[in-house]
Amino acid sequence: MDEVASNAEPKSIATSLEVEQLDKNLFRSKTLWLPKNARGVFGGQVISQAVVSATNCVDPEYHLHSLHSYFILSATPSIPVLYYVERLRDGRSYATRSVKAFQNGKLVFTMTCSFQKDEPGQPIHQRAMPPGVPSPDACKLVEDVLEERLADPRIPEYIKPWIKENAIERRMSPVAVKDTPIFRSQDGILNQAFWMKAKSIPKYELPFQRCILSYMSDLRLLGIAATELGLSRTRPWPRTLGMMSTLDHTVWFYSNDFDVGDWLLYVVNCVAAGNGRAVVFGQWFTQAGKLVAVCTQEGVVRIAPKTPEDGARKQIKSKL
Repeated sequence: MDEVASNAEPKSIATSLEVEQLDKNLFRSKTLWLPKNARGVFGGQVISQAVVSATNCVDPEYHLHSLHSYFILSATPSIPVLYYVERLRDGRSYATRSVKAFQNGKLVFTMTCSFQKDEPGQPIHQRAMPPGVPSPDACKLVEDVLEERLADPRIPEYIKPWIKENAIERRMSPVAVKDTPIFRSQDGILNQAFWMKAKSIPKYELPFQRCILSYMSDLRLLGIAATELGLSRTRPWPRTLGMMSTLDHTVWFYSNDFDVGDWLLYVVNCVAAGNGRAVVFGQWFTQAGKLVAVCTQEGVVRIAPKTPEDGARKQIKSKL
């Protein structure tokens, strides 16, 4: 298959997360990835680079347990992002850091993250992994499924370039993804689950494992809202998806016993949608069923304008 053009996602997850330290609390991105059809740099990369920056400003005995982030402006891949870390607090059990990301003099992203010293011996509880989800060995890589669709004579020709570009992007990604069938739980909630892992990596230490999982947590999460609403870029109006963009993103970590180089199951569902926004919920499990992390995200989810003229009017109103 053809190679993707500039601003491609780095083939190594370590390269995607790498930042350069300029000063004690100041870091700069080395690579930035603009996904196909995206308004700006991949949010998971900005999140993870901010986490790497904050982790470099914390004593190693503290481990990241939560992050809360907001996307202020879309970042462009043509200019490095600067990450400034503010050391808010160092306590006996917890340490708190704030990260502000700037590009071209403008604030594009902000995050508060908290680190905790391990507390062994405390009571444990978790939700169970959904039953009946196929194992990763029983599922195909997304790029393989997309390439099979290209050979399907029933697929309209106008859709095939989009399928091909997405297949190329997924094959070059440092993260492997396998879809499983969408299902409804016993309480009627629509769920989708994805097996994910970082490709061809050594077993990193815990702090970098959490940085990588922060990157992966922004993949495929908001899309479940469009699925719940019956929206797609290939469906006719009013079921045509016009825009999806992350507003805020939160992750809580609840296990030290995982490896992002092994398959992890990401189970996602949409909690609510309306007024052009949606909030989604995600849970990460190991193959053995251990809950690793919990995520929430709110984003813009809009239908496409009915006509090009409607779209032009909306753009004019947005500038007033």
